[in-house]
Amino acid sequence: MRTKLPLALFCCMAMASGRAQSPYQSSADFAKYAMKLRENALLKIEPQVVIPTTGSPLVPGRYPWKTSIVTTIFWIGEQAGGNNPVPNHASAWDPDWMRNYGGFDTPDSSKRRGYYPATFIPGQNPFYCALPYNDVTHGTTKPEAPRVIPWFKEAYVKFGQTVCRDRWLAIRNPKNGRVVYAQWCDCGPFRTDHWQYVFGNDRPKPNLNGGAGLDVSPAVRDYLGINPTRDVTDWKFVDFRDVPSGPWARYGENNTFVLNARKGSERVATKLAPGSPTIITK
Repeated sequence: MRTKLPLALFCCMAMASGRAQSPYQSSADFAKYAMKLRENALLKIEPQVVIPTTGSPLVPGRYPWKTSIVTTIFWIGEQAGGNNPVPNHASAWDPDWMRNYGGFDTPDSSKRRGYYPATFIPGQNPFYCALPYNDVTHGTTKPEAPRVIPWFKEAYVKFGQTVCRDRWLAIRNPKNGRVVYAQWCDCGPFRTDHWQYVFGNDRPKPNLNGGAGLDVSPAVRDYLGINPTRDVTDWKFVDFRDVPSGPWARYGENNTFVLNARKGSERVATKLAPGSPTIITK
């Protein structure tokens, strides 16, 4: 709490010291001198805290930002048409994407409840996105995948199984600094082979959507406050350990937060089952 010292007290202080050192002769000059003394005293009493007014939240991790990427909105259940050549009932990695999600992920804000469809609880994370690369084609791991995907070795399970599906991204609105976290659930826009952009330093290739290099879901759109159809964002990959809790952590059978919480509950249930060792904590 800021402590205000009476101006009269500073006037007395100024008079005492002013006789010996004040160069001010008029009453107006003397009042200014007293005010300056009070301000100097307050600077000594109170620590000065500088709060930055620009910049974005710090996002830790080993991956760099890709900046000023044209970003379009897509949704599960979207029909083909216009600049969307492929219907989104299936994803590149899930032939039953819409059914597993629970239905049509309407982009109509009047038919949504917060970040989710109003008519059902999503069976997969509603914070999803697409990038123009697929590490698997026709059940075969692409030859460049082990070389270009940074986490390939740690995530590899078997040949022909993707290591990209459900990876986490941080996506930032450069206009307001908001950062959202979403999972990579599909491939596009338009391409599935542009690893030089997704994992390298290339820019997205020209396409019908103004050179878009990222598709995001209605939930991502609403959290960031970006335009309803197309805008510009920054994005980067993030390891799960660097993803904070938020609305992206609540729903989905593919959601790392949900899966980890379930594993924790199963471990507790196993320990409390009849015949299991009793653990006593103080």
